[in-house]
Amino acid sequence: MSAPNKSYDPVEVEALKPEEIERMRDEALAAFAAAGDLEALHEAKIAHTGPASPLSLANREIGALPPQAKAEAGKRVGMARGAVSKALAARQVELEAERDARVLVEEAVDVTLAYDRVPTGARHPLTTLSERIEDVFVAMGYEVAEGPEVEAEWFNFDALNFEPDHPARAMQDTFFVQDGDGKADSGVVLRTHTSPVQVRSMLDREPPIYVICPGRVYRTDELDATHTPVFHQVELLAIDEGLTMADLKGTLDHMVQALFGAGVTTRLRPNYFPFTEPSAEMDMRCYVCRGESVGNPDRPCRTCSSEGWIELGGCGMVNPRVLVAAGIDPEKYSGFAFGFGIERMLMFRHNVEDMRDMVEGDVRFTRPFGMEI
Repeated sequence: MSAPNKSYDPVEVEALKPEEIERMRDEALAAFAAAGDLEALHEAKIAHTGPASPLSLANREIGALPPQAKAEAGKRVGMARGAVSKALAARQVELEAERDARVLVEEAVDVTLAYDRVPTGARHPLTTLSERIEDVFVAMGYEVAEGPEVEAEWFNFDALNFEPDHPARAMQDTFFVQDGDGKADSGVVLRTHTSPVQVRSMLDREPPIYVICPGRVYRTDELDATHTPVFHQVELLAIDEGLTMADLKGTLDHMVQALFGAGVTTRLRPNYFPFTEPSAEMDMRCYVCRGESVGNPDRPCRTCSSEGWIELGGCGMVNPRVLVAAGIDPEKYSGFAFGFGIERMLMFRHNVEDMRDMVEGDVRFTRPFGMEI
């Protein structure tokens, strides 16, 4: 076995020759200086300091040298790699400074410009309020039901116990849809209320039934501050065993408290509707004065005209004839229903004085309500 070659000259290793090490160093310094941006510098860094770079490969050759030759070769390669690292760091600082200066110019923002050149939008308050009402009843276990706006006269009137000569069927109260021959007695109308959805719900579902029916309705009213020919209603229907007026009253109280605040109650005044019996007009306690303005000239209330109560809508127990028309046994099941106009409730909640503001599409009306979701 031969002894180690102690006279081995590292200069004879091509990659470790002094002039070769200097060449590698100078190429790296030139590549860094020529890099015009940080991306180019990164590519030069990989090429001249990465694992496959010439200096890295030369550094690996040192391990094959005899002990007495490693020190000198390692010093030579280390000095070259140190110079390369120093030049790389210096060039990176220069390019980063140039980038930051360029970004300040290219991405400058003129803070003196008007901030609202593109104004924010807003959801229509009728949509927002309708969804809020739906949330109240969905939380109570009710289902949201929908139906067509162009409705058969049977659903809109007959199934709801409207007699053939009822005034609501007259053309001065209802929009009738003409048939193909131009006749208005086609038996099709633009629904005058969302009650047809209640009938459809009773036909499509088996009791118990708990549904809320919001939607757009049509009547031949003139457009003025308190009326519009197209408006929105929300109606509720509950069909189950043993339901009474007490359940209706409790439901109404919960609804007005959820929408107008704690402590607001309702009262029922006798009235007549073809589809409920007994029927009542529903009033709620004024949410502004809480009734304290009644008989008190020192505290007048514009909201309720100092009457203490605000009329909200109609309600009552479902007429047995309506249950029979929908195929439900009135001896076993009872139910209650109520309905009110969403526009009217919006006027109460937000002191809107003119209903025309809701339909004219002026963003100055909708924008204050914001983008509540």
